[in-house]
Amino acid sequence: MPEGIELLAASNANVPQANVSPGVLFDTHAHYDDGAFDNDRDELLARLPACGIGCVINIGYDIASSEAGRCLAGMYGHIWFTAGIHPHNAAGAPENFETRLSAILTDEKAVALGEIGLDYYYDHSPRARQREVFARQLVLAGERGAPVVIHDRDAHDDIIDILHAHRGLLNGGVMHCFSGGRELAAKALDLGLYIAFGGALTFKNAHELAGAAAFTPRDRLLLETDCPYLSPVPYRGRRNDSTRLGIIADRLARIRGVSVADIAEATAENAKMLFLSP
Repeated sequence: MPEGIELLAASNANVPQANVSPGVLFDTHAHYDDGAFDNDRDELLARLPACGIGCVINIGYDIASSEAGRCLAGMYGHIWFTAGIHPHNAAGAPENFETRLSAILTDEKAVALGEIGLDYYYDHSPRARQREVFARQLVLAGERGAPVVIHDRDAHDDIIDILHAHRGLLNGGVMHCFSGGRELAAKALDLGLYIAFGGALTFKNAHELAGAAAFTPRDRLLLETDCPYLSPVPYRGRRNDSTRLGIIADRLARIRGVSVADIAEATAENAKMLFLSP
């Protein structure tokens, strides 16, 4: 856990819970425990509500980051968190990872199991191990009644096949940082999943992605930054943060021919339905 997070815990322990109002943006995927925020984490997170960011979900990718997200969520009323093992970290996941994740997920501000899935682009973990850890976490999510946050990079067919095999265990979820077109979106929607769009939607070559953004029903849309990664244009290549979510909302609104206010309202309501409903 970053040292700065531990040092801030005492002064932020009693922050009130967030109330996400219509027109206020909801960032469903961020990594504020990342070292990229060590120099200004407190100042940045404290000012997000004044910047129109009503709620942020900090996403776990291994045991340590899941614990760090739990600490951040305890410090700020507008931050929630998830716990999970990312496919990059599947090879090094402890054999008892289900027990450890389950303990973290007992926290009242834990909202999902993730980020889980497959990554065949980097292949940091053997593919067989990725599939095993992904499937085991889907079982855990089913046992806990938790939605899932799914990472899918260059692994569309296997992702859909494994999700179908565990369909009876699914309690909702989201295709994080969606990177496919209408066909993949249709398959994810058929599984009851939401589709999250991030900074890649603003890239010049995002034609197929824009088609998926136009195709996805209003009640299944989500917004995310994946910060500190994937800054939208014109900040591409720089550190990302939740204050840039409005750029993504604007691009999504233009693609769908609606107002930014409509996108903000729809995506915030959808996020609350998926992550914050009892």
